[in-house]
Amino acid sequence: MRSVLAAVVDRGLFGGIHRGFALFRRLRAGAAGALVRTGRGAVVVAVRRFFCRHRDCSPFVLVYSRGCAAERAGGCGCRGDVVGRSAGAGPRLGAVTDILGEQFVLDDGAVRVEVSALAAVLREVRVRGIRITETVDPSGLPPKGCGIVLSPWPNRVADARWQLNGATQQLDVTDVARGGAIHGLLRNTAYTLRERTDRSLTLAAMIHPQHGWPLLLESWVTYALDGDGVAVTHGVRNHADAPAPWAVGAHPYFRVGEVSTDELMLRVDAGVRLELDERLNPVAERDVIAGEFDLRGGRSLHGADLNVAYGRLANRDTRGTIARLEAPDGAATEVWADPEFGWLQVFTPADFPGADGVGRAVALEPMSAPPNALNSGIDLIWLAPGETRELTWGARHLPA
Repeated sequence: MRSVLAAVVDRGLFGGIHRGFALFRRLRAGAAGALVRTGRGAVVVAVRRFFCRHRDCSPFVLVYSRGCAAERAGGCGCRGDVVGRSAGAGPRLGAVTDILGEQFVLDDGAVRVEVSALAAVLREVRVRGIRITETVDPSGLPPKGCGIVLSPWPNRVADARWQLNGATQQLDVTDVARGGAIHGLLRNTAYTLRERTDRSLTLAAMIHPQHGWPLLLESWVTYALDGDGVAVTHGVRNHADAPAPWAVGAHPYFRVGEVSTDELMLRVDAGVRLELDERLNPVAERDVIAGEFDLRGGRSLHGADLNVAYGRLANRDTRGTIARLEAPDGAATEVWADPEFGWLQVFTPADFPGADGVGRAVALEPMSAPPNALNSGIDLIWLAPGETRELTWGARHLPA
């Protein structure tokens, strides 16, 4: 919340920091809105619940517009603009359309990809009208991390603590129930559009120094139409003056059209899996053998309860398929990846709030490093100052 207020105060909208904090306290106390008079004229301020990296905290975004008579009377339905100057008073920062921020669509008639600014979330992919991902409603936050980008680490950091050059780094605890830090630092950041073509778009965001992360990285993701699916390229540049660790992942949930997840078969050609403790932190690497966690020959997802990280995947030497979801009629969704994506998290929650109601879903999360990599060092990429890296994964539909 402090960063949101700082953005308001820095722009001098409310006559200085004291008035800014007073207004902010009123809004936090539950005021639906407030009329503020500044040197620029009357401004109506409203409040929206918005993004937060903490499970139990909901910061506010302040939304305002120059006060018309109806606004001053409290009866105007105008939604205003994201924090910035109102019309005629300088540059605007863009209209608020929904909680996920600006929406982007790529569509060549065969493949349609929908993306939102918040966490660069992959909202939906359709191939010839067939859904190959779960759909994220733009009016709410992505359920169970659906479609978000995970950077500068995927999965979790045990105890939200790691070491950098011998110094303990204490991250904010974002998985309160298990005392860890989960899914990186951009889960609640709105990316900005860097570049767009007819077939691709690139969104970018900065990872600023913060609690437990004293480094400055630039992160970007490119979504591109790719034959019978989508290609997703994650990039990073180290803007710090020291080497920086980095890993990346994505959190898509996949479908094969309208077939329920319980009717699908999942195949993952993996050589190892991670054994987890009660807080879902890895404690050992185990060979995949016949049994509950063996997905090499395909396994029905009916009643499946999986939350497992797999490694030594089939793509370890060259770009290739790392997972296949198959419907009873033979239609399938395949996930492929560069060799640098050496890990895949398989997660099958039974309480996923999908577009068609609550039920089982399957997340297949490409990861360049395993859970707790900031502590184990396994497959971390160390970036020299100024160094840039890019890694690509994708998904495609195969008809019956």
